[in-house]
Amino acid sequence: MLDTFVLFKHSGKRLPAHKLYLSYVKGKRGIEIGGPSSQFRTTLPLYPYVSDLDGVNVFQHTLWEGRILAGRTYNYFCNRKGIQYISDTTDLSALPPASYDFLLSSNCLEHIANPLKALLEWKRVVRIGGAIVLILPNPKSNFDHRRPVTAFEHLLQDLQNSTAEDDLTHLDEIFALHDLSRDPQAGTLDDFRARSIDNYQNRALHHHIFSLELMVRMLTHVGLGVKEAVESPRDLYALAVRDN
Repeated sequence: MLDTFVLFKHSGKRLPAHKLYLSYVKGKRGIEIGGPSSQFRTTLPLYPYVSDLDGVNVFQHTLWEGRILAGRTYNYFCNRKGIQYISDTTDLSALPPASYDFLLSSNCLEHIANPLKALLEWKRVVRIGGAIVLILPNPKSNFDHRRPVTAFEHLLQDLQNSTAEDDLTHLDEIFALHDLSRDPQAGTLDDFRARSIDNYQNRALHHHIFSLELMVRMLTHVGLGVKEAVESPRDLYALAVRDN
């Protein structure tokens, strides 16, 4: 069930409901998927207040973090370190259920081919009463602005079909509608095409396009109670709590 749904345009430097998010992480132990992220130092500064924070990334070398090593190497804030796990973000089987008080993820879920599967797995490792803080890119302001928002039914089909992370279903749409002028890191069109085809090795593609409404629907579908949902010009934010 949707507990509270706040929809408004946020353009300030700090999220107005920062204290609400903070109440779920302050002095507590968490895990971050796909980080570390500058968002949790700036717009939604949570890192300074957590007790411990571990991290998960898919490979030992990523486009965003460069080379990383498993072990107590996850340097998330001011040389404070947690355990770095190297694992597919839809499979956290190395972690027991209810291992953490909260989970953070910023600008990661769009790189996952089966997002509902990922959310179910992320929920599994959070204790009852714990929170998931999710940030997704707002497609209106980036290279996805030409692409349509993904239908929820498509995401549900991905879950039911056990769509794997090597899926390239959306590749034709991406090639047709991706605005390369807003993605300088992708290089030339040929560079972008080559990288996209090899996505399983680099995970750079945005498989799906999210709106705030779709974000909330995904979270509620996997059994999370949404306490806050906010759209800013650049990102979509949600605070969701595991009730059972």
